[in-house]
Amino acid sequence: MILHALLGLGLLLVLSIPIAATLGLLGFWLQAKFAFFPMTGVIGEIAWNTSTEFVLIAAPMFIMMGELMHRSGVSRRLFNALTPWFNWLPGRLMHTNIAAAAIFAATSGSSVATAATIGTVAIPNMKAGGYSQPLFLGTIAAGGTLGILIPPSINMIIYAVLSDTSVTSLYAAGFIPGFVLAGLFSLTVLLACLFRPAWGGPAITDTGLWAARLAGLIHLLPPLGLFLVVVGSIYAGLATPTEAAALGVMAALALAAANGGLSWATLLGAFEGTVRTTCMVMLIVIAAFFLNFVVVGIGLVKVLTDVIVGLGWPPLAVLLAIIAFYLLLGCVMETLSMMIATTAVVVPIITALGYDPVWWGVVFMILMEAALITPPIGLNLFVVQSVRGGGPFSDICLGALPFVAAMLVMIGLLIAFPDIALWLPSVLNPQR
Repeated sequence: MILHALLGLGLLLVLSIPIAATLGLLGFWLQAKFAFFPMTGVIGEIAWNTSTEFVLIAAPMFIMMGELMHRSGVSRRLFNALTPWFNWLPGRLMHTNIAAAAIFAATSGSSVATAATIGTVAIPNMKAGGYSQPLFLGTIAAGGTLGILIPPSINMIIYAVLSDTSVTSLYAAGFIPGFVLAGLFSLTVLLACLFRPAWGGPAITDTGLWAARLAGLIHLLPPLGLFLVVVGSIYAGLATPTEAAALGVMAALALAAANGGLSWATLLGAFEGTVRTTCMVMLIVIAAFFLNFVVVGIGLVKVLTDVIVGLGWPPLAVLLAIIAFYLLLGCVMETLSMMIATTAVVVPIITALGYDPVWWGVVFMILMEAALITPPIGLNLFVVQSVRGGGPFSDICLGALPFVAAMLVMIGLLIAFPDIALWLPSVLNPQR
């Protein structure tokens, strides 16, 4: 049964069939071969129940929030306001890339949107500043990945639904690791520029920096205020994650209007971008829920769990094997597809080993972040290359590698000190 599932999945991926069709076809094939009763009749009910899932309604609203922030010019003002604060550090604008990505991630929930937005603003300054192009581009690709770890995160919502985990607990668990990982990215840049000072661009004098820093503070308030509206309303008990997403959209509209960036063109562009992304995500989610229903119904999850637990390996060894599996899988599979196709199988194994599913959700997000910047399928690499508008693709791949290493360090810290992720959820919800 396990072999049939792996061979079927591998064959469909090799044939380059779109992932939603791959998941659906695999589900039909497994139910036809192993199910004791017909399951095809339930696909309509699964599609309806999935599409009306209350938590998933938050996903398109977070997508729209990021679209509005990008198209109304808030992100450009955020980048310009952060720049003077990092001019004293070796690497200068590269630290700004990471900081801006971390803040924008807290308002968009999307890695692709974060990488595209920060790349559009930052790349024109790359050549003029004399920076190392691979490392500079690597900071944009890696910084963009923070969009799926720092709340609010669209991927965390989908993981919560697939694993029956609390979105609120996942958001709390991702907060500290997200900003620690941003710090590790910045440390990576600092060490690289200390090793090769020429990579960090020309020296900057301090003339007028404090005036620029203070003048730019007003442009940091809108994204931080939006973050407080969304995440603050959740933990203050005023709103569910879905209601908080709706509040976020209204706040983003108000910010766009206040900054003079709200127009019919802005709205139509945001609507179109939201619909395109939402349709893609929901088609994959519906197919994945059908596949998950089938693999549970035919007993594949139980068989696989029994096999792995029966190996007699220590829990840490099994965990490291799963992490290695995801690092390899991330090189050949798109992140959302990887998460949706494997969560129903892997989470029961993780819980059987004694690990917290909320903690695993954070580790899982970092593994997906690594997949976003590992060739040949790393989506953020292609996003940055398209924004760049030309040049060797190998530059971006090479520049992203140090940040993959930083992600592995973060995973090691989470394994050694699980409370990095679990402390805040336990404080906010002691009865969890």
